[in-house]
Amino acid sequence: MDIATFKNVAGKLPPHIAVLMRGPTGIGKSHLARQVAEGLELPFVDVRGSTMSEGDVGGYPDIDGMKETGVMTFCMPSWFVRACREPVVLMLDELNRSLPGVQQSFFQLILDRELGNDKDGNPYRLHPSTRVFAAVNHGAEYDVNDMDPALLRRFWTVDLEPTVDNWLDWARDEDLDPVLVDFVRQHPSHLRVDPTKVEPGTVCPNPASWHRVDQALDYMEMTPSSVAGNRPDGFYAVCLGMIGVEASIAFAEFVEKYELVVSAEDVLDRWSKVKDQVKEFTADNTGSLVEKLADHFKDNKWTEKQTKNVVKFTDIVGDEMLVHLWNKMVATQNIPNIQKLHKLLGTRVVAAVKESRNLK
Repeated sequence: MDIATFKNVAGKLPPHIAVLMRGPTGIGKSHLARQVAEGLELPFVDVRGSTMSEGDVGGYPDIDGMKETGVMTFCMPSWFVRACREPVVLMLDELNRSLPGVQQSFFQLILDRELGNDKDGNPYRLHPSTRVFAAVNHGAEYDVNDMDPALLRRFWTVDLEPTVDNWLDWARDEDLDPVLVDFVRQHPSHLRVDPTKVEPGTVCPNPASWHRVDQALDYMEMTPSSVAGNRPDGFYAVCLGMIGVEASIAFAEFVEKYELVVSAEDVLDRWSKVKDQVKEFTADNTGSLVEKLADHFKDNKWTEKQTKNVVKFTDIVGDEMLVHLWNKMVATQNIPNIQKLHKLLGTRVVAAVKESRNLK
């Protein structure tokens, strides 16, 4: 399932139905759950099962309470108590990498929505509006047991398969550096490398590691946008430790040569200065520029002059890229901009589509 479908469905399920997310490490499972929580305006409580012992979930004996009442009760963990007192989105991460005792407590929490007991023997129950999300790192790189079908049927189970476009949309919304985003757009094979396809222990890029690269470079005042055209000392080393050798080499070279790249604003406002450069573009560079124009198209109001400059851009990119650009623009649902572009390009787009059908 892609990310857009997941986000559309997950937050609309009844609160008592737990969500199980399966997928490789680093694709953003916990971040997705956090986004659902934000959409529901609920606190997000993240619990990582692989770091816990059984008592960290099921609680520890309340010695003082037992002395007073003569009844065995347990002091429950703070995250569980909060999920009982108020509605939250409770994230049980790395479920299948947890110790057996931790897994059993998690399963009880998921199946029965309760744990422990008070002095009268009544279990502590989750708040009726608390939602439970669980995540497992699902793939050949992990030595884990398959979950029992009897357990799986209690979940809404999702095998997440995020696309590059999903990540690009997320990165734009999260304000990741635009040059870093443009690199992934033009080199999608570097977004994620399957760890099973390389030597054990090899550092490989994944969506989460690109996010960490962005954060580290920003903190160190080496954002790709600010150093484009250069390669500062330490830039490659930072990337190397997070995304590995091949991705780091390609990314560092990309940033060092980035002054050659054309922005959406260049096409919109400085077309005459970049026209000759665009004519020499490869298909990948042209496609990247279309993506940047679509991003700008979605969130801005284009002037007549800017729209005409984009039409001039389409004059040199060919019919296939023309149709691709049009589809991207329509998908933004920015009606005023679409209307302006349609007046100038509508007839050409229809003709290009007809021609492509005739060729088939």
